[in-house]
Amino acid sequence: MQFSPGCLVLVFSLFHSAPRAPATVVEDFNHVERCKDSLYMGTPPRGIIDAKLKKICQRYADKPRFVTLYDPQKRIPVYSAYSFKKTEGDRRVDYPWMYEPQLAEVDGNGNMLPFPTGYLHMKFEDSQAVLDDYSDVVLYERGHLNPDQHQSDPHDRASTYTLTNVVPEIREFNIGPWREHEERIRVRLNNYCRGTAFIVTGVTTTGHMIRRNNQDRVAIPEDVWTAYCCTDYDRNAPHDVRIRFPSQAALAKNAKEGNTVHEITVQDLENFLKTRMDVDQNLQLFYDNCISPSPLPLYLHHTI
Repeated sequence: MQFSPGCLVLVFSLFHSAPRAPATVVEDFNHVERCKDSLYMGTPPRGIIDAKLKKICQRYADKPRFVTLYDPQKRIPVYSAYSFKKTEGDRRVDYPWMYEPQLAEVDGNGNMLPFPTGYLHMKFEDSQAVLDDYSDVVLYERGHLNPDQHQSDPHDRASTYTLTNVVPEIREFNIGPWREHEERIRVRLNNYCRGTAFIVTGVTTTGHMIRRNNQDRVAIPEDVWTAYCCTDYDRNAPHDVRIRFPSQAALAKNAKEGNTVHEITVQDLENFLKTRMDVDQNLQLFYDNCISPSPLPLYLHHTI
């Protein structure tokens, strides 16, 4: 599917589009029923200008679960965006790894699928990462952008185990500072977010790649970043917690050392990303900067 040059800057149409069959790779996250539920005010980050990127409505068991902006050339997600679900935080590891058939095909029902036994790479390895890209890599692990411990429904958790939701993370970083931060955010949102929290987690890259068979295959992130928005929160929370609402961001180096996760404002994160990503000066991770209350303009009312 080809996209017009400006399709990655979200512009909501004033008119309803005609109903169509579920598709995974879409021109607009709003075109797939309920896919926009993963986004604050139904609005994805704006200002990302690379027309080669693919918008994936991550579907599992015939239901949209979260959304991903995917780079088929680097074979990693630029970001995944999801709604946080209160959970005990236990981590499951028995879900099968899946791939996204509609990055390579135009038919199908839009669901991610488990890698088949003895699968033929030629069908989809050009458009996305495959298991072999990670199998012989010692330094890196498959790091979730939408982590399963931020989901509660078994199907929502299973859906996070798609290679279109993971990036190569240095093992020490993945199991150390970054996992600790994911747990810190889980506890904070569990305890103090009264409504729905929306999270966007992504990466920056500088050209380093995992190679397989003498070919560049998967980009290695330089930085990993995340931000959440929760406008309905406990106003009686302790001050050191209350100042981290309604929104907060974090940034870290994907490295063996010097990989401390720094909590920063969303605006500071956006300013950083403007120097590290192919974005314009209108980059905005959350609609209206997650200001509470944040009324929806009249021309967007039809999207609810």
